Amino acid sequence: MKLYIETMGCPKNFNDSEGIAGIWEKAGLDLTDDPYEADALMVNTCGFINDAKVESIDKIFELARLAEETAEGDDKKLLIVSGCLTQRFGDDLYEEIPEIDLIMGVNDYEKLPDIVRSHKKGARHKVISGGPCEFTEFTSRKYEDDPYTSTIRIAEGCNNCCAYCVIPQIRGGYRSRPMEHILEEAQHMAKLGTKELILIAQDVTEYGTDLYGKMMLPELLREMCKVDGIRWIRLMYCYEDKITDELIDVMATEPKICHYIDIPLQHVSDHVLGEMNRRSTKASITDTIGRLRSRIPDIHIRTTFITGFPGETEEDFDELYDFAEETRFERLGVFAYSREEGTPAGDREDQIDEDVKQQRADSIMRMQVDISAEINRAKIGGLFEVMVDGKDSEGAYIGRTMYDAPEIDNTVIFEADRDLTPGDMVMVRITDAFDYDLTGKVED
Repeated sequence: MKLYIETMGCPKNFNDSEGIAGIWEKAGLDLTDDPYEADALMVNTCGFINDAKVESIDKIFELARLAEETAEGDDKKLLIVSGCLTQRFGDDLYEEIPEIDLIMGVNDYEKLPDIVRSHKKGARHKVISGGPCEFTEFTSRKYEDDPYTSTIRIAEGCNNCCAYCVIPQIRGGYRSRPMEHILEEAQHMAKLGTKELILIAQDVTEYGTDLYGKMMLPELLREMCKVDGIRWIRLMYCYEDKITDELIDVMATEPKICHYIDIPLQHVSDHVLGEMNRRSTKASITDTIGRLRSRIPDIHIRTTFITGFPGETEEDFDELYDFAEETRFERLGVFAYSREEGTPAGDREDQIDEDVKQQRADSIMRMQVDISAEINRAKIGGLFEVMVDGKDSEGAYIGRTMYDAPEIDNTVIFEADRDLTPGDMVMVRITDAFDYDLTGKVED
Protein backbone atom coordinates (compact mmCIF):
# COMPACT_ATOMS: atom_id res chain seq x y z
CA MET A 1 0.00 0.00 0.00
CA LYS A 2 1.57 3.28 -1.19
CA LEU A 3 0.50 6.69 0.14
CA TYR A 4 0.85 10.06 -1.59
CA ILE A 5 0.50 13.17 0.61
CA GLU A 6 -0.32 16.67 -0.67
CA THR A 7 0.17 19.36 2.00
CA MET A 8 -1.57 22.73 2.02
CA GLY A 9 -0.90 25.74 4.22
CA CYS A 10 1.78 26.73 6.68
CA PRO A 11 5.05 25.16 7.90
CA LYS A 12 3.16 23.70 10.86
CA ASN A 13 1.06 21.67 8.43
CA PHE A 14 4.17 20.42 6.64
CA ASN A 15 5.52 19.35 10.01
CA ASP A 16 2.28 17.42 10.57
CA SER A 17 2.64 15.73 7.19
CA GLU A 18 6.13 14.56 8.09
CA GLY A 19 4.62 13.02 11.21
CA ILE A 20 1.91 11.32 9.15
CA ALA A 21 4.51 9.97 6.72
CA GLY A 22 6.58 8.61 9.59
CA ILE A 23 3.59 6.90 11.20
CA TRP A 24 2.75 5.34 7.82
CA GLU A 25 6.27 4.00 7.24
CA LYS A 26 6.61 2.80 10.82
CA ALA A 27 3.55 0.63 10.16
CA GLY A 28 5.46 -1.09 7.34
CA LEU A 29 3.72 0.77 4.51
CA ASP A 30 5.25 2.68 1.60
CA LEU A 31 5.25 6.33 0.50
CA THR A 32 5.46 7.76 -3.00
CA ASP A 33 5.95 11.21 -4.53
CA ASP A 34 3.93 10.18 -7.59
CA PRO A 35 0.13 10.27 -7.15
CA TYR A 36 -0.28 7.92 -10.13
CA GLU A 37 1.75 5.24 -8.34
CA ALA A 38 -0.17 5.59 -5.09
CA ASP A 39 -2.89 3.35 -3.73
CA ALA A 40 -4.08 6.12 -1.40
CA LEU A 41 -4.12 9.88 -1.97
CA MET A 42 -4.11 12.21 1.04
CA VAL A 43 -4.75 15.96 1.24
CA ASN A 44 -3.56 17.59 4.48
CA THR A 45 -5.75 20.69 4.36
CA CYS A 46 -5.53 24.24 5.68
CA GLY A 47 -8.63 25.93 7.09
CA PHE A 48 -7.25 29.18 8.51
CA ILE A 49 -8.67 31.74 6.06
CA ASN A 50 -11.04 31.60 3.11
CA ASP A 51 -8.39 31.52 0.38
CA ALA A 52 -6.69 28.57 2.09
CA LYS A 53 -10.01 26.74 2.35
CA VAL A 54 -10.71 27.26 -1.35
CA GLU A 55 -7.23 25.99 -2.30
CA SER A 56 -7.67 22.92 -0.10
CA ILE A 57 -11.08 22.08 -1.57
CA ASP A 58 -9.75 22.55 -5.11
CA LYS A 59 -6.96 20.10 -4.30
CA ILE A 60 -9.45 17.57 -2.92
CA PHE A 61 -11.43 17.67 -6.17
CA GLU A 62 -8.23 17.49 -8.24
CA LEU A 63 -7.15 14.26 -6.51
CA ALA A 64 -10.73 12.92 -6.61
CA ARG A 65 -10.66 13.29 -10.40
CA LEU A 66 -7.27 11.59 -10.56
CA ALA A 67 -8.59 8.68 -8.48
CA GLU A 68 -11.59 8.34 -10.79
CA GLU A 69 -9.55 8.59 -14.00
CA THR A 70 -7.06 5.94 -12.89
CA ALA A 71 -9.61 3.49 -11.48
CA GLU A 72 -9.47 -0.04 -12.86
CA GLY A 73 -12.83 -1.66 -12.44
CA ASP A 74 -13.71 -1.62 -8.77
CA ASP A 75 -10.13 -0.79 -7.80
CA LYS A 76 -9.88 2.91 -7.06
CA LYS A 77 -7.31 4.88 -5.13
CA LEU A 78 -8.47 5.80 -1.64
CA LEU A 79 -9.04 9.51 -1.11
CA ILE A 80 -8.11 10.66 2.41
CA VAL A 81 -8.62 14.20 3.69
CA SER A 82 -7.16 15.47 6.96
CA GLY A 83 -6.00 18.66 8.63
CA CYS A 84 -7.44 21.92 9.90
CA LEU A 85 -10.28 22.08 7.38
CA THR A 86 -11.56 18.64 8.34
CA GLN A 87 -11.32 19.45 12.03
CA ARG A 88 -13.56 22.47 11.42
CA PHE A 89 -15.90 21.22 8.71
CA GLY A 90 -15.53 17.43 8.71
CA ASP A 91 -19.26 16.74 8.79
CA ASP A 92 -19.91 19.11 5.88
CA LEU A 93 -17.08 17.67 3.78
CA TYR A 94 -18.28 14.14 4.48
CA GLU A 95 -21.80 14.96 3.31
CA GLU A 96 -20.94 17.20 0.35
CA ILE A 97 -17.98 15.36 -1.19
CA PRO A 98 -18.93 11.66 -1.43
CA GLU A 99 -15.70 10.92 -3.30
CA ILE A 100 -13.83 11.17 0.03
CA ASP A 101 -13.24 7.71 1.52
CA LEU A 102 -11.71 8.80 4.83
CA ILE A 103 -11.90 12.07 6.74
CA MET A 104 -9.50 12.53 9.67
CA GLY A 105 -9.07 15.27 12.24
CA VAL A 106 -5.76 16.70 13.43
CA ASN A 107 -5.70 14.47 16.53
CA ASP A 108 -6.09 11.11 14.82
CA TYR A 109 -3.07 10.45 12.62
CA GLU A 110 -1.87 7.48 14.68
CA LYS A 111 -5.03 5.62 13.61
CA LEU A 112 -4.42 6.03 9.86
CA PRO A 113 -2.57 2.75 9.06
CA ASP A 114 -5.10 0.55 10.89
CA ILE A 115 -8.08 2.26 9.26
CA VAL A 116 -6.62 1.90 5.77
CA ARG A 117 -5.62 -1.72 6.31
CA SER A 118 -9.13 -2.63 7.43
CA HIS A 119 -10.87 -0.59 4.74
CA LYS A 120 -13.42 -2.42 2.61
CA LYS A 121 -14.45 -1.35 -0.88
CA GLY A 122 -17.29 1.12 -0.85
CA ALA A 123 -16.93 1.94 2.84
CA ARG A 124 -16.45 5.48 4.12
CA HIS A 125 -14.91 6.60 7.39
CA LYS A 126 -14.98 9.78 9.46
CA VAL A 127 -12.58 9.95 12.41
CA ILE A 128 -12.49 13.31 14.14
CA SER A 129 -11.57 13.40 17.82
CA GLY A 130 -12.32 16.52 19.78
CA GLY A 131 -9.67 16.33 22.48
CA PRO A 132 -6.08 17.52 22.24
CA CYS A 133 -3.68 15.00 20.77
CA GLU A 134 -0.42 13.79 22.18
CA PHE A 135 2.75 14.92 20.45
CA THR A 136 3.96 12.49 17.81
CA GLU A 137 7.27 11.00 18.86
CA PHE A 138 10.00 12.52 16.71
CA THR A 139 11.34 9.03 16.04
CA SER A 140 8.15 8.48 14.01
CA ARG A 141 8.65 11.62 11.93
CA LYS A 142 9.67 11.18 8.29
CA TYR A 143 12.33 13.81 7.61
CA GLU A 144 13.33 15.02 4.16
CA ASP A 145 16.11 13.01 2.53
CA ASP A 146 18.48 15.97 3.02
CA PRO A 147 16.95 17.93 5.92
CA TYR A 148 19.49 20.75 5.96
CA THR A 149 16.68 23.11 6.98
CA SER A 150 13.73 21.88 8.98
CA THR A 151 11.03 22.91 11.42
CA ILE A 152 10.90 21.76 15.02
CA ARG A 153 7.59 22.01 16.86
CA ILE A 154 7.92 23.26 20.42
CA ALA A 155 4.21 23.54 21.30
CA GLU A 156 0.69 22.94 19.99
CA GLY A 157 -2.59 24.82 20.38
CA CYS A 158 -3.22 28.41 21.44
CA ASN A 159 -4.70 30.31 24.38
CA ASN A 160 -4.75 33.78 22.81
CA CYS A 161 -8.30 33.62 21.39
CA CYS A 162 -7.97 36.48 18.90
CA ALA A 163 -11.41 37.54 17.70
CA TYR A 164 -10.75 36.61 14.06
CA CYS A 165 -8.99 33.27 14.59
CA VAL A 166 -10.24 29.66 14.69
CA ILE A 167 -6.97 28.00 15.73
CA PRO A 168 -7.99 27.39 19.38
CA GLN A 169 -11.13 25.64 18.08
CA ILE A 170 -9.06 23.48 15.75
CA ARG A 171 -5.94 22.79 17.79
CA GLY A 172 -7.13 23.22 21.36
CA GLY A 173 -5.42 25.00 24.23
CA TYR A 174 -1.70 25.69 24.45
CA ARG A 175 0.50 22.68 25.21
CA SER A 176 4.30 22.90 25.44
CA ARG A 177 6.51 19.94 24.59
CA PRO A 178 8.88 18.98 27.39
CA MET A 179 12.23 20.66 26.83
CA GLU A 180 14.15 17.40 26.98
CA HIS A 181 12.06 16.00 24.12
CA ILE A 182 12.71 19.06 21.95
CA LEU A 183 16.44 18.94 22.61
CA GLU A 184 16.54 15.22 21.88
CA GLU A 185 14.89 15.84 18.54
CA ALA A 186 17.26 18.73 17.78
CA GLN A 187 20.25 16.46 18.41
CA HIS A 188 18.72 13.77 16.20
CA MET A 189 18.12 16.28 13.40
CA ALA A 190 21.69 17.56 13.65
CA LYS A 191 22.95 14.01 13.16
CA LEU A 192 20.79 13.77 10.03
CA GLY A 193 22.50 16.89 8.66
CA THR A 194 20.12 19.66 9.70
CA LYS A 195 21.87 23.02 9.87
CA GLU A 196 18.86 25.34 10.25
CA LEU A 197 16.21 24.77 12.93
CA ILE A 198 13.00 26.76 12.54
CA LEU A 199 11.05 26.89 15.79
CA ILE A 200 7.30 26.66 15.23
CA ALA A 201 4.16 26.77 17.37
CA GLN A 202 0.96 28.81 17.29
CA ASP A 203 2.79 31.09 19.76
CA VAL A 204 6.50 30.38 20.18
CA THR A 205 6.95 33.02 22.89
CA GLU A 206 4.40 31.34 25.18
CA TYR A 207 6.61 28.26 25.43
CA GLY A 208 6.85 26.71 28.88
CA THR A 209 4.12 28.59 30.74
CA ASP A 210 1.94 25.52 31.10
CA LEU A 211 4.74 23.08 31.99
CA TYR A 212 7.13 25.22 33.97
CA GLY A 213 5.01 28.13 35.19
CA LYS A 214 6.93 30.76 33.22
CA MET A 215 8.04 31.60 29.68
CA MET A 216 11.01 29.35 28.99
CA LEU A 217 11.89 30.24 25.40
CA PRO A 218 15.17 31.96 26.37
CA GLU A 219 16.32 28.89 28.31
CA LEU A 220 15.26 26.57 25.49
CA LEU A 221 17.24 28.65 23.00
CA ARG A 222 20.37 28.57 25.16
CA GLU A 223 20.20 24.79 25.30
CA MET A 224 19.51 24.44 21.56
CA CYS A 225 22.55 26.56 20.79
CA LYS A 226 24.69 23.87 22.45
CA VAL A 227 23.69 21.26 19.85
CA ASP A 228 26.67 20.49 17.63
CA GLY A 229 26.04 20.84 13.90
CA ILE A 230 23.23 23.39 14.10
CA ARG A 231 24.27 26.66 12.46
CA TRP A 232 21.07 28.74 12.42
CA ILE A 233 18.09 28.84 14.79
CA ARG A 234 15.10 30.84 13.51
CA LEU A 235 12.10 32.16 15.47
CA MET A 236 8.64 32.18 13.88
CA TYR A 237 5.21 33.12 15.30
CA CYS A 238 6.31 35.33 18.21
CA TYR A 239 3.76 37.46 20.06
CA GLU A 240 4.89 41.02 20.68
CA ASP A 241 3.66 41.27 24.27
CA LYS A 242 5.87 38.30 25.27
CA ILE A 243 9.15 39.47 23.73
CA THR A 244 11.10 40.11 26.90
CA ASP A 245 14.47 41.75 27.42
CA GLU A 246 15.81 38.32 28.37
CA LEU A 247 14.73 36.89 25.01
CA ILE A 248 16.28 39.82 23.14
CA ASP A 249 19.55 39.40 25.07
CA VAL A 250 19.71 35.70 24.14
CA MET A 251 19.13 36.56 20.49
CA ALA A 252 21.83 39.22 20.64
CA THR A 253 24.48 37.12 22.35
CA GLU A 254 24.02 33.62 20.93
CA PRO A 255 25.64 33.56 17.46
CA LYS A 256 23.53 30.63 16.22
CA ILE A 257 20.27 32.53 16.60
CA CYS A 258 19.35 34.35 13.39
CA HIS A 259 18.92 38.09 13.66
CA TYR A 260 15.41 37.57 12.37
CA ILE A 261 12.08 37.41 14.16
CA ASP A 262 8.55 36.84 12.91
CA ILE A 263 6.00 38.91 14.90
CA PRO A 264 2.47 38.84 13.45
CA LEU A 265 1.30 42.25 14.72
CA GLN A 266 -1.99 42.33 12.71
CA HIS A 267 -2.62 46.07 13.37
CA VAL A 268 -1.40 49.11 15.33
CA SER A 269 -4.58 51.09 15.94
CA ASP A 270 -5.47 50.64 19.60
CA HIS A 271 -9.14 50.64 18.60
CA VAL A 272 -8.70 47.75 16.16
CA LEU A 273 -6.26 45.85 18.39
CA GLY A 274 -8.83 45.98 21.19
CA GLU A 275 -11.58 44.74 18.91
CA MET A 276 -9.27 41.92 17.77
CA ASN A 277 -8.76 40.90 21.41
CA ARG A 278 -5.03 41.43 21.06
CA ARG A 279 -2.98 42.30 24.13
CA SER A 280 -0.61 44.61 22.25
CA THR A 281 -1.02 48.35 21.94
CA LYS A 282 0.60 50.78 19.56
CA ALA A 283 2.83 51.95 22.42
CA SER A 284 3.94 48.43 23.33
CA ILE A 285 4.59 47.56 19.68
CA THR A 286 6.68 50.69 19.22
CA ASP A 287 8.62 49.91 22.40
CA THR A 288 9.31 46.29 21.42
CA ILE A 289 10.53 47.22 17.95
CA GLY A 290 12.76 49.88 19.49
CA ARG A 291 14.24 47.42 22.00
CA LEU A 292 14.92 44.85 19.26
CA ARG A 293 16.58 47.34 16.92
CA SER A 294 18.60 48.96 19.69
CA ARG A 295 19.97 45.69 21.05
CA ILE A 296 20.35 43.95 17.65
CA PRO A 297 21.03 46.69 15.07
CA ASP A 298 20.83 44.34 12.06
CA ILE A 299 17.62 42.60 13.20
CA HIS A 300 15.20 41.84 10.36
CA ILE A 301 11.62 41.92 11.58
CA ARG A 302 8.91 40.08 9.65
CA THR A 303 5.32 40.96 10.38
CA THR A 304 1.82 40.65 8.95
CA PHE A 305 -1.08 43.07 9.02
CA ILE A 306 -4.80 42.54 8.51
CA THR A 307 -6.77 45.24 6.71
CA GLY A 308 -10.53 45.56 6.74
CA PHE A 309 -11.21 44.04 10.14
CA PRO A 310 -14.86 44.71 11.08
CA GLY A 311 -15.24 48.30 12.22
CA GLU A 312 -11.85 49.45 10.88
CA THR A 313 -12.29 53.12 10.01
CA GLU A 314 -10.41 55.19 7.48
CA GLU A 315 -8.57 56.76 10.41
CA ASP A 316 -7.58 53.31 11.72
CA PHE A 317 -6.27 52.32 8.31
CA ASP A 318 -4.38 55.61 7.85
CA GLU A 319 -2.72 55.01 11.22
CA LEU A 320 -1.66 51.52 10.10
CA TYR A 321 -0.37 52.79 6.74
CA ASP A 322 1.63 55.62 8.35
CA PHE A 323 3.10 53.25 10.93
CA ALA A 324 4.26 50.79 8.25
CA GLU A 325 5.78 53.64 6.24
CA GLU A 326 7.61 55.10 9.25
CA THR A 327 8.74 51.80 10.80
CA ARG A 328 10.09 50.36 7.54
CA PHE A 329 9.74 46.68 8.30
CA GLU A 330 12.35 44.53 6.60
CA ARG A 331 9.74 41.87 5.80
CA LEU A 332 6.00 42.58 5.59
CA GLY A 333 2.89 40.80 4.36
CA VAL A 334 -0.62 42.25 4.35
CA PHE A 335 -3.85 40.28 4.13
CA ALA A 336 -7.43 41.40 3.67
CA TYR A 337 -9.55 40.25 6.62
CA SER A 338 -11.16 36.84 6.09
CA ARG A 339 -14.56 36.37 7.75
CA GLU A 340 -14.51 33.04 9.58
CA GLU A 341 -17.53 31.16 10.84
CA GLY A 342 -17.73 30.69 14.58
CA THR A 343 -15.49 33.60 15.52
CA PRO A 344 -16.55 36.78 17.36
CA ALA A 345 -15.38 38.91 14.44
CA GLY A 346 -17.22 36.75 11.92
CA ASP A 347 -20.51 37.31 13.76
CA ARG A 348 -20.23 41.09 13.67
CA GLU A 349 -22.55 43.12 11.47
CA ASP A 350 -20.07 45.92 10.68
CA GLN A 351 -18.22 43.93 8.02
CA ILE A 352 -16.27 45.94 5.44
CA ASP A 353 -16.71 45.52 1.69
CA GLU A 354 -14.33 43.07 0.07
CA ASP A 355 -13.10 45.68 -2.42
CA VAL A 356 -12.24 48.12 0.37
CA LYS A 357 -10.40 45.47 2.38
CA GLN A 358 -8.31 44.46 -0.62
CA GLN A 359 -7.62 48.03 -1.74
CA ARG A 360 -6.26 48.81 1.71
CA ALA A 361 -4.03 45.73 1.69
CA ASP A 362 -2.76 46.49 -1.82
CA SER A 363 -1.91 50.09 -0.97
CA ILE A 364 0.38 49.08 1.90
CA MET A 365 2.06 46.39 -0.20
CA ARG A 366 2.72 48.88 -3.01
CA MET A 367 4.47 51.11 -0.50
CA GLN A 368 6.35 48.12 0.98
CA VAL A 369 7.84 47.20 -2.41
CA ASP A 370 9.78 50.46 -2.41
CA ILE A 371 10.87 50.00 1.21
CA SER A 372 12.06 46.46 0.49
CA ALA A 373 14.01 47.60 -2.56
CA GLU A 374 15.73 50.36 -0.57
CA ILE A 375 16.67 47.98 2.25
CA ASN A 376 18.05 45.51 -0.28
CA ARG A 377 20.04 48.16 -2.14
CA ALA A 378 21.79 49.04 1.12
CA LYS A 379 23.25 45.52 1.08
CA ILE A 380 25.10 46.01 -2.23
CA GLY A 381 28.82 45.55 -1.65
CA GLY A 382 28.27 43.68 1.59
CA LEU A 383 29.53 40.17 2.34
CA PHE A 384 26.91 37.78 3.74
CA GLU A 385 26.83 34.16 4.81
CA VAL A 386 24.35 32.35 2.57
CA MET A 387 22.77 28.93 2.90
CA VAL A 388 22.42 27.20 -0.48
CA ASP A 389 18.90 26.04 -1.35
CA GLY A 390 19.49 24.84 -4.92
CA LYS A 391 19.68 26.16 -8.48
CA ASP A 392 17.29 28.13 -10.65
CA SER A 393 16.22 27.19 -14.19
CA GLU A 394 19.24 28.99 -15.67
CA GLY A 395 21.77 27.19 -13.50
CA ALA A 396 22.51 29.96 -11.01
CA TYR A 397 22.61 29.08 -7.33
CA ILE A 398 19.79 30.19 -5.04
CA GLY A 399 20.22 30.69 -1.33
CA ARG A 400 19.25 32.76 1.70
CA THR A 401 20.90 34.88 4.33
CA MET A 402 20.02 34.42 8.00
CA TYR A 403 17.55 37.26 7.48
CA ASP A 404 15.28 35.11 5.31
CA ALA A 405 13.06 32.14 6.08
CA PRO A 406 12.69 29.45 3.38
CA GLU A 407 9.73 29.74 0.98
CA ILE A 408 8.69 33.04 2.59
CA ASP A 409 11.33 35.74 2.30
CA ASN A 410 14.00 37.06 -0.04
CA THR A 411 16.49 34.97 -1.96
CA VAL A 412 20.10 35.45 -3.05
CA ILE A 413 20.91 34.45 -6.63
CA PHE A 414 24.63 33.98 -7.05
CA GLU A 415 27.50 32.49 -9.02
CA ALA A 416 30.16 30.13 -7.68
CA ASP A 417 33.38 28.70 -9.10
CA ARG A 418 32.83 25.32 -7.44
CA ASP A 419 30.00 22.82 -7.10
CA LEU A 420 27.65 23.42 -4.19
CA THR A 421 24.86 21.36 -2.71
CA PRO A 422 21.78 22.37 -0.68
CA GLY A 423 22.77 23.16 2.88
CA ASP A 424 26.27 24.39 2.03
CA MET A 425 27.20 27.68 3.70
CA VAL A 426 29.15 30.18 1.58
CA MET A 427 30.14 33.83 1.76
CA VAL A 428 28.54 35.89 -1.01
CA ARG A 429 29.44 39.44 -2.04
CA ILE A 430 26.24 41.26 -3.07
CA THR A 431 26.51 42.91 -6.48
CA ASP A 432 22.92 44.02 -7.17
CA ALA A 433 19.53 44.26 -5.48
CA PHE A 434 15.88 44.21 -6.47
CA ASP A 435 12.52 44.41 -4.70
CA TYR A 436 12.77 40.99 -3.08
CA ASP A 437 16.01 39.42 -4.35
CA LEU A 438 19.75 39.97 -4.19
CA THR A 439 22.44 38.87 -6.61
CA GLY A 440 26.09 38.21 -5.94
CA LYS A 441 29.17 36.03 -6.26
CA VAL A 442 30.84 33.61 -3.87
CA GLU A 443 34.05 34.81 -2.26
CA ASP A 444 36.38 32.33 -0.57
